[in-house]
Amino acid sequence: MAEERRRRKSGSRLSVRVRLLAIALLPTLVVLPLFLGWAMVRWNAKFDSLLITKVNGDLTIAHQYFSRILENSGEKIDALGQSASFRDVADSGDAALLAGLLERRREELGLDFLYVVRRDRTVEAASPPSAVPPVSKDWPVIEQAFAGSAATSVDIFEAGDLTAISPALADRARLDLVPTPNAVPTERAAETRGMVVHSASPVTVPGAPVAALVGGILLNQNLVFIDTINDLVYREASLPEGSQGTATLFLEDVRVSTNVRLFEDKRALGTRVSAAVRQKVLGEGQVWLDSAFVVNDWYISAYEPIADSFGERVGMLYVGFLETPFREAKLATLVALLLGFLVVTAGSVPLFLRWARGVFKPLEKMTDTIASIEKGDLGARTRSEGSGDEIARVAQHLDHLLDLVQESDRQLRSWNEELNTRVEERTRDLKMANRQLEDTTKQLIMSEKLAAIGEITAGVAHEINNPIAVIQGNLEVLRMLLGDHAKVASTEIRLIDEQVDRINQIVMKLLQFAKPDEYAGYADRHAPDEVISDCLPLVRHLLRKTDIEVVREATASRLVLMNRTELQQVLINLIVNAIHAMPGGGTLTMKTWDMKKEDVAGVSIEISDTGVGMSADVIARIFDPFYTTKSRQGTGLGLSITQTLVSRQGGDIKVESIEGAGTVFTIWLPEGT
Repeated sequence: MAEERRRRKSGSRLSVRVRLLAIALLPTLVVLPLFLGWAMVRWNAKFDSLLITKVNGDLTIAHQYFSRILENSGEKIDALGQSASFRDVADSGDAALLAGLLERRREELGLDFLYVVRRDRTVEAASPPSAVPPVSKDWPVIEQAFAGSAATSVDIFEAGDLTAISPALADRARLDLVPTPNAVPTERAAETRGMVVHSASPVTVPGAPVAALVGGILLNQNLVFIDTINDLVYREASLPEGSQGTATLFLEDVRVSTNVRLFEDKRALGTRVSAAVRQKVLGEGQVWLDSAFVVNDWYISAYEPIADSFGERVGMLYVGFLETPFREAKLATLVALLLGFLVVTAGSVPLFLRWARGVFKPLEKMTDTIASIEKGDLGARTRSEGSGDEIARVAQHLDHLLDLVQESDRQLRSWNEELNTRVEERTRDLKMANRQLEDTTKQLIMSEKLAAIGEITAGVAHEINNPIAVIQGNLEVLRMLLGDHAKVASTEIRLIDEQVDRINQIVMKLLQFAKPDEYAGYADRHAPDEVISDCLPLVRHLLRKTDIEVVREATASRLVLMNRTELQQVLINLIVNAIHAMPGGGTLTMKTWDMKKEDVAGVSIEISDTGVGMSADVIARIFDPFYTTKSRQGTGLGLSITQTLVSRQGGDIKVESIEGAGTVFTIWLPEGT
């Protein structure tokens, strides 16, 4: 309840301050930033839209120029076919004279090839003179000329077609492909096809009323053509300082004519467009208007598809300009707006807070005073020295009430402290007496148990020792009396002798457990790894019975103080238990290492197996006297004696086990000094 009241009070205090501040700061710190953010987002979108609009206009100019190139090429060839000089030479029937005319006019018109072909695909004359034009294909522009009208289009010529016209033309068309990130994977190493402005005009030659005058311009590496487009679209001062306009002609996705630079002095011929642009422009036939990564930088880009005379999309026309200067200008504008807002805010908010402080400062003083009282500072006061208004009088009245409360609290605390002192004294005495009683009871119970076990064990051992001595003595007499006849019962006599010896060992263990001090041997310093080495031959006959791998890790450098025989007994007990836990074979691991325990130097010895493991109930009783899991094979004293021997030397023994995974015994013994 008290905590709930404090939360309600805290909420009220916070609510008053927040409301007072929000009344004046909401327009400046919330509404204005939201409006400014909205305006910046809108401006940013509008800015990007203007860039896209500009590049779209640039693409329109480039498209118009490209279309004009096609028209001019067709008009030139059509004008040549309709000229009087051509008709005169054609009517003469002299093929050599016609070839000479074609050669002269081809160079004058800036064409790469020019020839006259009949309807039956027979070439009347061609330029260059050695050209063998590819007339076997049904080019739509030529078919349209045969039909009586001039036509111009972009067509793709294979490498063989270009070579037949002119080997130099094929060499100019060939471009080695440059590996380009994000492009569609390809196994081609070079682009050997050529993109040609292909024009044809109907003409008449002797013996062939239907013929066509065909000419073409190879656009591959036609740098004059692409630079003219770039200069026309991006005139001087049409872009901000630092930006750069570019234009490119693509054959499919390969740059065959461009002013984009791969390096400072090398154009990016042979590089390829990204897969995304290729899919949208060539695959879907749409115009790309967006930012795109071109070779080595980001450009505001526009791509449109180019179709050949067959109506297939075979290439792209591109224009674009460097995005970085626009992005930097946009960022600078946004930063300037943000800094201006921060400056205005930083100047206006402190001024308002200074004016508002006189309104809610007395209320804050009272709120802070109440909060301090709740935290235990009963001496907190508002000490308001206002102008005597209502709030100041309330604050003074609060201070008077707090004085009365503090005095009452002082008296209550005095009485409470006196009562607490008396209760603590009585409680301390009772705790001490109870602790002493518990310790005494535990010691008494343990002493009684050990004494009873010792007396019983000593008595049993004494009573058993006498019959054992009689049995052993009479067994020897029996052997002497029987002589050679004892061989008949040699097996039975041997078994009796072994079992009597086993009884004797059990009695010795009982006595060692009951009276360990009487059986303590001479203690000396030993290296634990040497003692382990001495123990292994003693258990070798057990190791041979199963497929057990022995692993040793000896890193201990300290010596331990303990009777060597007792240390061997401890280790052999643990090793034998580990062997018995692995009847089907496994790994027996023995490790030693130096270890400090509670600032006491010592050595840790670990014996672990990969056997059947033990449950939590078995682990809880594993060191109890006479508790065993081996049925008739054990006495249940091995681990009890092991714990006694280790504890007597100031060490301890711990066990960890997982059923089905194995057991780990860890012994720690102090260093012998």
